[in-house]
Amino acid sequence: MRQRTLPDGAVKCRHHNYVSEERYEDMDLLVTRKGAISAGSGELGIIPGSMGTESYIVRGLGNTASFNSASHGAGRKMSRSAAKRKFGVRDLEEQTRGVECRKDSGVVDEIPGAYKAIGKVIEQQKDLVEVVAKLKQVVCVKG
Repeated sequence: MRQRTLPDGAVKCRHHNYVSEERYEDMDLLVTRKGAISAGSGELGIIPGSMGTESYIVRGLGNTASFNSASHGAGRKMSRSAAKRKFGVRDLEEQTRGVECRKDSGVVDEIPGAYKAIGKVIEQQKDLVEVVAKLKQVVCVKG
């Protein structure tokens, strides 16, 4: 995620689906990040888990082999339709216990069980980012 400090001291960051003009090995390239964040050296980013798990604030390590990129989040381990077939509202309530969020059939496809374990995803990116902070999920807003 590319960041820019605003006059009021706030940091403005890019989202996780975009195209960026970048230079690698003396070549100008258009890098498309779909479900990925920019992780250039020193860049701050967030790698969220699911609606019931922790998220991570990370600092990019500038790994050019990955085009200075890291994952945007945990990533799905099952499709939305498979999650709807496997889980119900009761499962959603259980898996998001302690998190203020919607707990109805309209968001069952976003259940934590449909996603990879965020801790393992972070561990697998140690060459791309360093963890600055681990955030506990308290509130999650889903459409």
